[in-house]
Parts: sequence; C-alpha cells; structure tokens
Amino acid sequence: MSSRAAPKVAVLMGGISAEREVSLSSGRECAAALRVAGFQVVEVDAGRDLPERLADIRPDVAFNALHGRWGEDGCVQGVLEWMGIPYTHSGVLASALAMDKIRTKDIYRAAGLPVVESVMAPRGAIEAGHVLPPPYVVKPSNEGSSVGVYLVMDGANSPPRLSPDMPEQLMVEAYVPGRELTVSVLGERALTVTDIVTSGWYDYDAKYKPGGSHHVVPADVPPRVFDACMDHALAAHRALGCRGLSRTDYRWDEARGIDGLILLETNTQPGMTPTSLSPEQARQCGISFPDLCRWLVEDASCQR
Repeated sequence: MSSRAAPKVAVLMGGISAEREVSLSSGRECAAALRVAGFQVVEVDAGRDLPERLADIRPDVAFNALHGRWGEDGCVQGVLEWMGIPYTHSGVLASALAMDKIRTKDIYRAAGLPVVESVMAPRGAIEAGHVLPPPYVVKPSNEGSSVGVYLVMDGANSPPRLSPDMPEQLMVEAYVPGRELTVSVLGERALTVTDIVTSGWYDYDAKYKPGGSHHVVPADVPPRVFDACMDHALAAHRALGCRGLSRTDYRWDEARGIDGLILLETNTQPGMTPTSLSPEQARQCGISFPDLCRWLVEDASCQR
C-alpha cells in the first residue's frame, strides 16, 4: 500500500449466491465504513465478469463482503490469489472447509470440540423415511444464513417434504435444544459471547430483519460456559485455518450444563449488516465499525 495516497479497496458484494441480498447490505455498510476510515472505495457487484472488473480497477486490496457459495467457499479467494490481489478474511482452504459442514465437523472432532451426530443422505432417502430419530435438522451442507433448513421435531409422523430446489445430497443433523450462542474471533482474539434470543427458530428472517432477534451482549451464562465458548471459538478458528474475522455458532442446552454446549458451524464471512453479530461484538470490545473494517483491510494478504 502506498503511503502517498489512500489505498484503493474494492468491496466485493452481491454475487450470485442465495445470500445475494444480505451481501449487498453487508457490502454497502462496509464501503461506507471504509470511506470514513479514509480509504478509496470501489463497490463491486461480483458477477461472472469479476476478473475483468478487478483488472480494470486495479485495487490495492479486495474487501470480501460476499456471503454464501462462490464468495465464502474458496472460489473467489482462488480468483484473488491467482490475480495477486491481497484480500480480507480466510483463504482458499479454510473457506472451503468451513463452508462444508460435514468436513467442518470432522475437524471439530479431531480438535476435541463437541458436536452432535450428523450424516449426509440423498434427498430421496430423507423424504422416504427418518434418516435419524426425530428431532433432527435437514439442511444443505454448503449454504449459510439458515438457507434451506428444515426442522423435524420429536413425534413427527412423517419425514419432511423438501423444496424442489434443494440439492440431491443433504446433511441430516441431530437437533440440539436450548439457546443460540455465538463468538467472533478477530485475528487471534475471541471477542465475547452473544446470546441470540428469538421467539422461534433462528431462521433467515430472524437473522436479518430488524426486530427478528434480540442480542444479549455479553451473554448472561455461567462463567464456565462463557469461557468454553470463547476457548472453543478460538480453537475452531485455528483448527480450520481461518484468518481475519470468523464467527462460531453454538447451541447450549442449559439443563445439561457444560455438557449441553455444542458447536454448530464456523462462519468465515460473518454478516456485516446493521443487525449482524460480529460488528456488535466488536463494539462491545471498544472497536468501532470503521476501525473493524480498517483492521480487516490492514490484515489483508495473499496466500492466506
């Protein structure tokens, strides 16, 4: 980065995944914050012509505000590596691993982190009968933001009828009752624990619509559970090889104490919208949103 002029940052947003609208919101927020932080900013809707756009813009850094497939799974990271453009957040391998929920769980297990039973199954088998005893959750293994999630509760007489646009192979995971907790990791620092309070399932609307959920920051949980959440998030971040900012999500069945704490997934591209969790946790730790975005830009590199 040149000290003579403000570095030029291309904010990658939108894209072609099911989470396009969320990414556009994240990208707009990040672009505004980076302008406040003093950077030259170009907003880039990441379509199929992304390499050509980036070749024309010639940014010093690409700020990855994409969510979902192609932006969060190692694909765009590979393009940026190939073009030699430093970028934010995790690299190719960590992004691909964290986006694949089955492989993420394998890495969690190898690191001694608590998970529940899950299997991959064809959609036909899932619709024909219960693959796991209810209650369980059915979801794509490579989507985020609760896209395509089906909850089959205890006592369900029949398996779920799935949307025609669901993939042929899906993950079936034992349902964990209890509270939604999450921890963001910035660099090598776990920030804090948030308790996500909703009136029902923490679905897409609860995540992104104003008033869809209420966040208690820091979470009012026993110190042992709080510390375990912090330690597990940092361990997951390291085991997956994450860089920059990540966020690890949990379910906690408080009736079981510490044994009721289960890791669900690690997000390598946490949301950066007005209702998002990671910026809120950063603020709790005294890090403003422009400073958070500045840190991510200054942390950017290739070969992550």
